[in-house]
Amino acid sequence: MASMDLRAEHRQTQTLSPRLQHAVRLLQMSSLDFAAMVRDKMGQNPFLEPEEGEDGEPSAAPESETAGEDASPPVGEADSLSMEQGDDRDMWHADGPGSTRRAEDGEISAMEMMAVETTLNMHLHEQLNVLPLEPRDRALAQAIVESLDDDGYLRTPLEEVAQVLQLDPPPTPTELNIALKRVQSLDPAGIGARSVAECLQLQLSKIDCEATRLLAERIVSRHLQTLAAKDVNGLAHQLGETPARVEAVCDRIRRLDPRPGWRFGSSHIAYVVPDVLVKRVRGQWTVQLNPAIVPRVRFNHVYAELFQRHRSAQNTEMAGHLQDARWTLRNVEQRFSTILDVAQAIVRRQRHFLEYGPMAMKPLVLREIADEVGIHESTVSRVTNNKYMATPIGVFELKYFFSRAMISANGSACSATAIRGLIKDIIEAERPDRPMSDAEITRQLAQQGLVVARRTVTKYRQMLRIESVERRRRHS
Repeated sequence: MASMDLRAEHRQTQTLSPRLQHAVRLLQMSSLDFAAMVRDKMGQNPFLEPEEGEDGEPSAAPESETAGEDASPPVGEADSLSMEQGDDRDMWHADGPGSTRRAEDGEISAMEMMAVETTLNMHLHEQLNVLPLEPRDRALAQAIVESLDDDGYLRTPLEEVAQVLQLDPPPTPTELNIALKRVQSLDPAGIGARSVAECLQLQLSKIDCEATRLLAERIVSRHLQTLAAKDVNGLAHQLGETPARVEAVCDRIRRLDPRPGWRFGSSHIAYVVPDVLVKRVRGQWTVQLNPAIVPRVRFNHVYAELFQRHRSAQNTEMAGHLQDARWTLRNVEQRFSTILDVAQAIVRRQRHFLEYGPMAMKPLVLREIADEVGIHESTVSRVTNNKYMATPIGVFELKYFFSRAMISANGSACSATAIRGLIKDIIEAERPDRPMSDAEITRQLAQQGLVVARRTVTKYRQMLRIESVERRRRHS
């Protein structure tokens, strides 16, 4: 019979406090997210305030990483700008969105000059509204449009779409299929498909040549996986056609749009604002933080002294704000100090890359930087995530400078980035009428003392977005 007894065991475990876990997440944030967090803190915490510039005004906020985000107006212009915006809003509500009313000075209202973004649903509903449909048929088609995803596909079963409508009597499968066909007939072609094959089949009517259209239909409906694998010879054998004809039809299929819904939606473009700037000054590489990404925040000593003077046991909330303000400022200082230290260590290791390009990139792992800076390896990983460095030869993510070592035939180490650069140079130097296959590139690398597998060459070529030898030969 098993005995029941109590035992005390001593065990050491390492755990992170909630505040330390939050600090780790802040370190991994991009500059845009971190700046937004600091702005939220300034709005909620009375002990934090914007840092003033030399003229006594609050310093400008850092530039946004996202195109189309409005900047705050100068203090002196805020009142006039708000009055103008109020007038535009009044004109908009009074005359409606389609009005062409002008402002008092004869100029077109700013609201009339704003571009209206057309979504996929709006585009499809506009087409349905001009069709002579019965209310029941229109409701079914509109329900299918509302069920499409961003790609323009219908991922929801038709039965579930019908259940949302709750029509009486319930729609039959025939009615649902008719409504789906009606949506699939709208522009752009391929909308409402339930698979990639169906999406492509809906667009085959664009092919004018009947023979090409019929062969394309056979490929899409029966040999889509072979098409995706770009196995032209295998397709030609299965279809009983010549490789040249199959390749021509495959090229026509690839010009179709597998995601027609992507033509609509947001047109904003995300831009990268570098965290550190690298310059060469008097023959030495210098690294400095980009002032645009450092939040302009400071501690409000006046409020802190008043609170300390009249502090009482009931002011627990203000005490929490005071502690949080000091912790936030410590995080701001520590974050950018760590980023700068890591960037400087990277530049010291990869200065030959800055001078001679990717061919001079050295193998580098996170542990080397961690040992030099005196932080944990995981901290280096978080610091280099979503952080960018502006150099005279381009803007690179900090993770770009890390790559594992590949040993050459003479025993020296070479980075994967350098090998990718060498592959790119080999392909750029090839004869246009005789492009080199991945196997030939592998042999040429071996002649230079770099033993690289053919599949690795293929992977690096694809990472460089260079086409295969067959496509390069055909284009030449």
